[in-house]
Amino acid sequence: MTERSDAGDGVGEELARARATLGLSLSDVARQLKFATRQIEALEQGRYEELPTGTFARGMVRAYARLLKLDAEPLVERVAARVAVPDNAAAVATARRPIPITDPIRRSNLIYAALSLAILGVIAGVVFEWQRERSSAARLTFVPAAQAPAEAEPQRTTVASTAAPSMAPLPQAEAASGAPAAAPLEPGMHRLVLKFERESWVEVRGQGGKILFSKLNPGGSEQTVEGRPPFALIIGNAQHVRLSYDDRPIDLAPHVKVEVARFTLE
Repeated sequence: MTERSDAGDGVGEELARARATLGLSLSDVARQLKFATRQIEALEQGRYEELPTGTFARGMVRAYARLLKLDAEPLVERVAARVAVPDNAAAVATARRPIPITDPIRRSNLIYAALSLAILGVIAGVVFEWQRERSSAARLTFVPAAQAPAEAEPQRTTVASTAAPSMAPLPQAEAASGAPAAAPLEPGMHRLVLKFERESWVEVRGQGGKILFSKLNPGGSEQTVEGRPPFALIIGNAQHVRLSYDDRPIDLAPHVKVEVARFTLE
């Protein structure tokens, strides 16, 4: 195994701990950031020499930190010395130095010309690679961490005709709100209503594993999902979400792990 570099020490460990806290695997992160799994692993272990040059590596740290909802800039600064961007300006200045062509011998002139072309070729390659890496880093996109697939079988919650112990009574304000009743459902269909106090990503799968709903929802919004059970749900930031199943509230607390609730309603 390659020994980890001491430069930027602690950045990889901090990213790895945050990833583990959110229940994400290396392959989950690689898929969302569009990197290779070996690159994510090298970043977490501080093996910066295995990553592309400066701008790309720093952009990779910044995108990874934002995915994990960490403050990205301090982490980028801590690894800046290890993944510094090559000084292209110095290389260009070197190429612009006058080339002595005072030697009357033709062979010497040809050697100077060949060296000049070689230097210009190297500079052009460096500039092209640098520009390509900048474009690649700019295309990095943020995907909510809660979208990672569940690694364990969701818990199952059966909702019977009478209220289960996990169901809390509707607040009096809602009971007396006078809101119009929802349209009747077709036989075999059931209704889920989600109310979001804060931003939350939710995925709902119905009978046969079909995705009925998958979306990042802003705070203060409400979503209604209808389909045939069993319903498999993944709810991020679950402590700030209220769920009802056929007008009966469901207590999410028993299903929450690291702010994400995973369970099944029959």
